[in-house]
Amino acid sequence: MRPCREDWFPGQGGHRLFYRHWPAESEKPRGGIVLLHRGHEHSGRIAHLVDELDLSAFDFFAFDARGHGRSKTGPVEAPGVGTLVADIEGFVRHLRTAHEIKPGEVAVIAASLSAVLTAAWVHDYAPGIRAMVLAAPAFRIRLYVPFARTLLTLVRRMRGECCVKSYVQPRHLTRDPDRIAAYASDSLITHTVPVRLLLGLDRLARRVLADAGTITVPTQILTAGRDLVVDARRLRRFFHALGSREKSFERFPGLLHDLLGERERGPVMAAVRRFLLERFAVPDVTLPGTPDPFPYTQNEAERLQAPLHRFSLRAIRWRAVRALLAAAGRFSKGIAIGRRTGFDSGESLDYVYRNEAAGRGPIGRTVDRLYLDTIGWRCIRERKTHLEAAIREAVASLRAAGQGVRIVDIAAGRGRYLLDALGPGATPDAIELRDHSMASLRAARALLVERGLANIATCQQVDAFAAPATGQGNDGPRPKPFTLAIVSGLYELYADNAPVRRSLDKLAAELAPGAYLIYTGQPWHPQLELIARVLTRERDGAPWVMRRRPQAELDALVEAAGFEKLRQCIDEEGIFTVSVARKRGAPAYQVSSGERRLEAIG
Repeated sequence: MRPCREDWFPGQGGHRLFYRHWPAESEKPRGGIVLLHRGHEHSGRIAHLVDELDLSAFDFFAFDARGHGRSKTGPVEAPGVGTLVADIEGFVRHLRTAHEIKPGEVAVIAASLSAVLTAAWVHDYAPGIRAMVLAAPAFRIRLYVPFARTLLTLVRRMRGECCVKSYVQPRHLTRDPDRIAAYASDSLITHTVPVRLLLGLDRLARRVLADAGTITVPTQILTAGRDLVVDARRLRRFFHALGSREKSFERFPGLLHDLLGERERGPVMAAVRRFLLERFAVPDVTLPGTPDPFPYTQNEAERLQAPLHRFSLRAIRWRAVRALLAAAGRFSKGIAIGRRTGFDSGESLDYVYRNEAAGRGPIGRTVDRLYLDTIGWRCIRERKTHLEAAIREAVASLRAAGQGVRIVDIAAGRGRYLLDALGPGATPDAIELRDHSMASLRAARALLVERGLANIATCQQVDAFAAPATGQGNDGPRPKPFTLAIVSGLYELYADNAPVRRSLDKLAAELAPGAYLIYTGQPWHPQLELIARVLTRERDGAPWVMRRRPQAELDALVEAAGFEKLRQCIDEEGIFTVSVARKRGAPAYQVSSGERRLEAIG
């Protein structure tokens, strides 16, 4: 058996997770293969794959997922699925820093629950890995109890975070007597599952299935002919919807759910080995690739921009929803602000950030609370939290390196998320807030005065896509280039990539080499049509049509403008991303310390 080393790495939020490493047996390793175990299990249960795949030229890695195996720290751990996805991202980042293995040299083999998490990770983070193998992905777990998910939702609302005992027995997974016996006697097996995780996995699976067309990583899907744990019909749907050019679907009749640990797993090992060798035989192509518009989502935005036939059922439906919203706006303060100023305006977002329901009487406050608790606004507030964390860490990194902190926000609105991030000890040397709306800038100026920052700040009415101001600002000439730039909630307003590229190119020209760029994205939103057909935007009162960009496309645009992405985070629902990049060039300070600080965000 190949020798194994044991170590720990920092997962999401600094939580220490255990992992195993089997070094390659060749002098020049060809890459790294990450093994991700099933739910309930741990990395030791898939250690046999290292020898059975017979890929001696590759490093192998496997970690115990949070709440599993040696990564379990408490009796009841209920991480959200977003946290588990972020742990995969953190592990691949760790491979780059600790083992010098780039994402383009990584392939992932994941089973069951972890296969869904892997697909979500590739969708949400665009890591640019070489390939992924998904064995019996749990896109739909067979619960066998009628209305089980509804009942679990009610139980969680009444009891809070809790766990249920799994019905899965080792004989449901494999017919290998040795693995059945090992499962039954393994003290590291987790026999319960958090209700939060079960319900979150179901939502995550639906989202990944609905947007599989944006996944372009080469993918192999393995399915068992006698799977008693997951519904295999969704695997076909996922396979056909995949945007990957290189994909394969392998079905193994007679095998149970644990394909990678079944008694007759020889053909499975051969199929996986063949697929991985084929993918690694192809020259490495640095992803995310070219910054061309992704047709899948660009066409979606163009359809939403097209008016509906006046007498179509959909047009009638959306007119009714608009009428209902207008009626609700007579009671709800938040809806009234959105209707008056645009739902994307600085005033509207400021109200959402405050998250304090108000309106005419109890009915108005109830309606307003429902409005503030819609999925989009909840995630907007989570995006604000991620933005503030990224800003604080970037400022701290610049300060630690003895560099000036000169910040520009090119679509600042009222600037609340920036100013909220600048607490004690995080005061920058200069701030420039830009926006096209004078009303937002006046409110931003008042907030600057309130926070005691007016003496170091300027506010400029600038179109983010026009030529940047280079000579005179409101307070005179700017002596030095910016060291931190922020772009939040802007680029999804444009379906075409040309203005986005122009904006990023001009912004890059205003930044010092090694400067940080914090940018947001929107790779997914479940209410795009409702927003486009019902809500209006600030600039011209037109329908608020958003073009969600796959993270790979957005990262490619940023990379083409001369930046290197460092890290990313995303909300639990997978709607808004916050990414940190660095401008290429020879900075006047040591960037590595800043990267380490930025990796601690979470």
